[in-house]
Amino acid sequence: MIEIEVRVTELNQLFNPIDPAPLQKRDLAPRIEEFIIDWAKDLPRDVPLGLVVHVDSPPEETAFVGEAVHEFFRQKAIAERRRLRELFRRGRISLGIGLAFLSLTLIASRLLINWLDIRGMLDVVHTSLSIAGWVAMWRPMEVFLYDWWPIRAEARLSEQLASMPVRVTT
Repeated sequence: MIEIEVRVTELNQLFNPIDPAPLQKRDLAPRIEEFIIDWAKDLPRDVPLGLVVHVDSPPEETAFVGEAVHEFFRQKAIAERRRLRELFRRGRISLGIGLAFLSLTLIASRLLINWLDIRGMLDVVHTSLSIAGWVAMWRPMEVFLYDWWPIRAEARLSEQLASMPVRVTT
């Protein structure tokens, strides 16, 4: 197991100070979260991770820290999965719109060629309509080919961090 080590002066520095929730239910401080995630991203995916929090002043109670860290990353994983579902939903809608628009532009360009047999300007219109139709497919193709993997990777990483052992030492 590879341990990610964090050093704080006091235990409450681990958590976001503007979060009004009790200490045990607070979000992690943004810099702490970023530090943990950056370290975890640099490590191989299949390596078990652990978190060691070094505290300069001895805390009164530390049992809640592991639970708070686990819950934070569990909620982050849920949010990433929700974000992925929303992206796919938007992608399906974009795909429907894009396919409909592509069909219309291809039909329109074919009709123009069949009805108006004037060359020159007609070729420009035909090509422009074809290009416009394919450009409408850009966003759905981007969603289904590229945009989803980073979100899925973030969700997986958050799930891994939600189950890592957490230790507090002085």
